[in-house]
Amino acid sequence: MINKIGKITLYVNDQQEAVEFWTKKLNFVVKFEKQMGPNMKWVEVGPSENEFTTFVLYDKNLMQAQNKEAIISHPSIILSTNDIEKTHNEMKENNVQVEEIMKMPYGSMFSFKDQDGNKYLVREDNY
Repeated sequence: MINKIGKITLYVNDQQEAVEFWTKKLNFVVKFEKQMGPNMKWVEVGPSENEFTTFVLYDKNLMQAQNKEAIISHPSIILSTNDIEKTHNEMKENNVQVEEIMKMPYGSMFSFKDQDGNKYLVREDNY
């Protein structure tokens, strides 16, 4: 049966801009990149070389052309950190649009936006 979450597809307006955002502002690495024909490239990024789960950065317009019924709206994604303050500060220093840290009973968190204005959460889990 299923034993891991493999890939989460993020539909983006511009693949190269998305790669730059994730690698330069959030320190992710390109885990896989392959040209898939004249107009399509498959690109996966992840938080480190050792992390199994990746984001597939897929062009919104290509997906719509391939499958008119595809839902290309943004998924709800919560990323994890061990140090919310440090992560928040590093993202601010990298000019990422971040909101203030919220302290909740189940952990501290803050939201940020990517290059296309999609919103994500970063959470420091307290178990």
